[in-house]
Amino acid sequence: MNKTMFENNWKQIRTRSTEWWSLLSEYDLLKVDKVEVKFDKYATLLRVKYGYTSDQAKKEIGIRLAQIGIESEKSVAPLEPIVKIKKRLKT
Repeated sequence: MNKTMFENNWKQIRTRSTEWWSLLSEYDLLKVDKVEVKFDKYATLLRVKYGYTSDQAKKEIGIRLAQIGIESEKSVAPLEPIVKIKKRLKT
């Protein structure tokens, strides 16, 4: 999970958080709002509230983000170099 991507989509994630995890309160989300690295704080809250391991919390966050169309950079296929595309177009 790319932390920058999480940070860039925080408002959308925040809106859906209580829908995804009923144990997260508005007070919890306000704590996340205040920190600089929101992903780490959010994952910590999931670990505390749900007893997840660090890896489980990250995986659960990734699943929820995929549900709303925020894909991890790792899941996106790398782009072909432009040179290869141009060669294919000439044939």
